[in-house]
Amino acid sequence: MRWTILAMGKLKEAHWRAAAAEYLKRLAPYRAIEVVELADERADPGQSEVLIGAARAREGDRILAAVRPGAHLIALWEQGEQLASSVLAGRLEALEREGLREAVFVLGGANGLDPRVLARAGWRLGLSSLTLPHQLARVVLIEQLYRAERIRRQEPYHK
Repeated sequence: MRWTILAMGKLKEAHWRAAAAEYLKRLAPYRAIEVVELADERADPGQSEVLIGAARAREGDRILAAVRPGAHLIALWEQGEQLASSVLAGRLEALEREGLREAVFVLGGANGLDPRVLARAGWRLGLSSLTLPHQLARVVLIEQLYRAERIRRQEPYHK
């Protein structure tokens, strides 16, 4: 099963880019994975909910257009289901056993995820009950995907 990460915005700071690159490098021998960065909508904190909702909808349009037909969408959402790493590994393995060809992990931007994206998602996954910056959330997701592959193969995580 191929994995795709759809992320709103770019990793701006070098340390986030380096951390993501390191875990993607570690993950490469186990799994084909692609990271697609989509343009995010800027929203000022003082904007009305109507303007923020419109920005969220435009991001939702880009996300939904980028999801290939037949892909299983997994929305990373602050209110999503929180799992232990071993349970995450098992859930991903179960998706693969179902014969799914692609899992798409969606990380929204500062505006949150459009309701249409949440409705399309077959799974809503939460990384933590803590609020994480979007760039850190992306690194945590990639690290957890790498960890899941190590767990599935019963390989030690720490070197």
